[in-house]
Amino acid sequence: MHILEAVFTRNSVGKLSEPAPRGEDLANILDAAVRANDHQRLRPWQFLIIEGDARAKLGQIFVDVALQRDPTLSAEKQADIAAKTQRAPLIVVVVAKIQEHPKVPVIEQVLSAGGAAQLIMLTAHGLGFAGVWRTGDMAYDAGVRQRLGLQESDQIVGFLYLGTALAPKKLTEIDHKEYTVVWNG
Repeated sequence: MHILEAVFTRNSVGKLSEPAPRGEDLANILDAAVRANDHQRLRPWQFLIIEGDARAKLGQIFVDVALQRDPTLSAEKQADIAAKTQRAPLIVVVVAKIQEHPKVPVIEQVLSAGGAAQLIMLTAHGLGFAGVWRTGDMAYDAGVRQRLGLQESDQIVGFLYLGTALAPKKLTEIDHKEYTVVWNG
């Protein structure tokens, strides 16, 4: 797929099934991710690959954290939370590995990890896969970060759910002119 076709046709798809990118496809996706803009070459990212039974373990982490917030959660709500990690055969957790640096503020490191996440989504699409980038409360929870083995300073940029689209999703037309201003000073 030509790069412009990939960019212009990429869309978030939440209904996913097997196959997910694995092997050479996944390696190519991650090789693309590490080409993200990166001030001072800090490489401020980490990618956690979660598939198979590890998805259920991640779901249980989500349930445990939710129960810490609200011990009265019904069994039905707990099951709904646990099921979220089963919506795709592969989840890539993109983490911003924050480092102290005199020239690179935290925001630039988070943006770099976000750029890596976007390259994952775009490359996966270019290879014929689909996905959706999710965040939500769990992405910002210290307990989730701890249970995933992350440092206190790390930030989860997103949970990237990847697989094959069960059904195509219609693209919304967007005109860049609505968001563009030519600034002349």
